[in-house]
Amino acid sequence: MGGEILDRQKSVEFLLSKGVLISPSVVEKINSGLISQLKPLLEKGESFVLDEAFLQGLSQAFNVEILRSYNEPSSNRDVEDFVAFFNSRFKQLSNLLIHRPEMSNKVSISRLVNKSDREAVSIIGLVSNIAFTKNNNIKLTLEDPTGSIGVIVTKRDTQLFRAASSLTLDEVIGVSGTNGKNILFASSITWPGIPLIDLKKSPLQESAIVLSDLHVGSKNFLEKEFKKFLSWINGRLGSEAQVKLANKVKYIFIVGDLVDGVGIYPGQYNELEIKDIYKQYEMCAELLSQIPQDKAIIICPGNHDALRLAEPQPPLSIELASPLYKLPNVIMVSNPARVNIGRTGGFEGFDVLLYHGYSFDYYVANIESIRNSGGYNNPELILKYLLQRRHLAPSHGSTLYVPTNIDPLVIEKIPDMFFTGHIHKSALFNHRNITLVSGSCWQSKTSFQEKVGHEPEPCRVPIIDLHTRKMRLLNFGG
Repeated sequence: MGGEILDRQKSVEFLLSKGVLISPSVVEKINSGLISQLKPLLEKGESFVLDEAFLQGLSQAFNVEILRSYNEPSSNRDVEDFVAFFNSRFKQLSNLLIHRPEMSNKVSISRLVNKSDREAVSIIGLVSNIAFTKNNNIKLTLEDPTGSIGVIVTKRDTQLFRAASSLTLDEVIGVSGTNGKNILFASSITWPGIPLIDLKKSPLQESAIVLSDLHVGSKNFLEKEFKKFLSWINGRLGSEAQVKLANKVKYIFIVGDLVDGVGIYPGQYNELEIKDIYKQYEMCAELLSQIPQDKAIIICPGNHDALRLAEPQPPLSIELASPLYKLPNVIMVSNPARVNIGRTGGFEGFDVLLYHGYSFDYYVANIESIRNSGGYNNPELILKYLLQRRHLAPSHGSTLYVPTNIDPLVIEKIPDMFFTGHIHKSALFNHRNITLVSGSCWQSKTSFQEKVGHEPEPCRVPIIDLHTRKMRLLNFGG
């Protein structure tokens, strides 16, 4: 929350320095994402009043509203900050679990410790340890703010045992069972989960596409294929039906790794075509400038982009990526971020969750059910796993993070669409009426990917028809 306030203060000060008059009613809506939308007006030196009417007109131009974008300040953290962070995260996830019917007889862990009377109880706790007993049962240690307790999941209950085998450290779960002395014998495990939501359909004939992992600047950047995409989006390539498809595209999401960066992995410098980070963003902006300006380009960063690795990552730096900020149809947000698109008349639009996906590597490597079912080749499993836990990186070791007052990686509000990248594999799925999209890439296999056995699937463009919610994939590769 503190980062959002700082972002707002900086943005307000910047606008005032440019001579913009700001209505008090819109101050809460001002952030760095809005600044990127106003950039063309500011560069022209035009004076205007930023009020509700102006914002409504700006929103109508692209029908994009930034619901949540983070710009956390860089500062030193101490142990108390991490304790407060995990307490806050526990509370956020507990609030999602507490109303589940399985938690109707929920008690705090402290009430179970040393309690010998056997009774059916439920607890909510953070998984602080996962081990096996000498009989090969699973023994969990669960913590809440009042204490910790052991939980036994017996191998005789094969379905529950299989579910418990997919647990990861630090996730927050509900457990029902029978208590013993300083132990709970589990009969069920409850995750925050995702209910079935309404499948929204726009009244407008519009589409959205998802790009990710351009890696501009790499010798492996597939420039010829990306220019084929640019020809298509401009209506100059494809059959009559494919040209009509391009004309319907209103929103273009780029979910991280616009450039290859510098010094990201060992030996990368020798694989760079452009070795200057500023010039990488210049080339990226030159390519994206060829996208028609009536199409909104919503950009969040990734781990190859030039900013901190710790999540949430703020929007791309104006100093480093200034050529992108000059494009009038570019809207910058953080990683992760939530935006609304397509709101019009009586239609509330679609809430879209964006996350580049840096944590995905951890779950492919450490969750046996994901690894044995295709791993990187089956992105759907990763996205479903995280949605079930309502967190983008539930395990402490799965990503670098900045402790904040409220954990921004918790999925508190269920999105209509969830767009990701990072793993260089394209996939489109519907899960409980949520559109899940894993973006492709525009980079051929690197030496690093060859070493780790990663097979990229480049040059695919997922398309979502917002009117019908049908999905398809275009391939611009050879």
